[in-house]
Amino acid sequence: MACEAVPLPAEIAVSAVMPCLNEARTLPLCVAKIRQAFAELGIAGEIVVADNGSTDGSPEIASELGARVVVERRQGYGSAVLAGISLCKGQTIIMADADDSYDWSTLGDFVRKIDEGYDLVMGNRFLGGIEPGAMPLLHRYVGNPVLSAIARRLYKIPIGDFHCGMRAFTRSAAERMLLRTPGMEFATEMVVNAAQAGLRIAETPTRLYPDKRDRPPHLRSFRDGWRHLRFMITYAPDALYLVPGLSMLGVGISGMALLAGGPTEIAGFHLGIHFLALASLLTLLGANVAGFGILAKVLNARRCPIPPQSAVGKVLRMFTLERGLVAGMALSFAGLAVNGAILAEWLSRSRGDMAETVHLAFVATTLLVFGVNLMFGSFLLYLLRDGEETRASR
Repeated sequence: MACEAVPLPAEIAVSAVMPCLNEARTLPLCVAKIRQAFAELGIAGEIVVADNGSTDGSPEIASELGARVVVERRQGYGSAVLAGISLCKGQTIIMADADDSYDWSTLGDFVRKIDEGYDLVMGNRFLGGIEPGAMPLLHRYVGNPVLSAIARRLYKIPIGDFHCGMRAFTRSAAERMLLRTPGMEFATEMVVNAAQAGLRIAETPTRLYPDKRDRPPHLRSFRDGWRHLRFMITYAPDALYLVPGLSMLGVGISGMALLAGGPTEIAGFHLGIHFLALASLLTLLGANVAGFGILAKVLNARRCPIPPQSAVGKVLRMFTLERGLVAGMALSFAGLAVNGAILAEWLSRSRGDMAETVHLAFVATTLLVFGVNLMFGSFLLYLLRDGEETRASR
């Protein structure tokens, strides 16, 4: 539901988007600063207020001040911002809160960065300065730095402040970022998706001020912090699945190869059946986790295409359902054959003691389970890839 307040210029250069939930006290301040910035830049701009269920008359105030209003009934910061973006007419879009914690009169700093050719311009509060009382100490010294550091590590994005609420981007960038999260994790999703889409990202110092509201903030430290962390981990399959999975698989296979023939000693340490059991566990666990990683990357390929020259890209190019089935059956039959030979030997000994074959039986059983998992996993991977190829061909 949208309401037009004033006629719009034919060519809108910049759209200023404010998510809003009971911001009647500060909306006039923000609107005045935005209009002042537009006048100083000499550009045609619009103000879009995305209301998320205000009960204090915020939508009516925004409309009276000449802003365009969109009412988004789905709750959440991301939902409100996405609704506002959908209504924007400018080629450059700037977003920030409606509580006057960010100085809207500095939007020219963001516009100039966009004009330099960047697709996404992030504010950095740690470079611009944080006024006393503007950010809780837990957020300033733990939450934001830690979450930003994790994001930089997982996604290799050199951004110092992933969660700054003031940022600008082009209309085409908004389309390429494929944004969809409804909550506070939207802030992280935007940066991650922009980087994975190959967009040019820059930062500009931004000062944070205490908000002017007369009510508690909407942000909930642990709930929203977890939502950011959850998003970052979920969409980083290399770190979440492939690195630990392949590490476990490598150690497990090495251990089984070392102990398949029986106990051994290394540097005075006796390695027996218990270490072989651990090696078997690591092999199967590592294979499953790494398999989940490949499936996750295929599922995520719409957001983050798999580079053809990457290790996973090369594996997927070589993969066919038939090759997966052949490999799985070969491992399974090898395991069955070894176990069959052990069974035959046991019968020939009149079901006597077979302690010397325990290690080999452990390895054979592991191969059997590994092969069966590979066969079923190949069908699932084929199903997912066939779905992706079908969507791509439409």
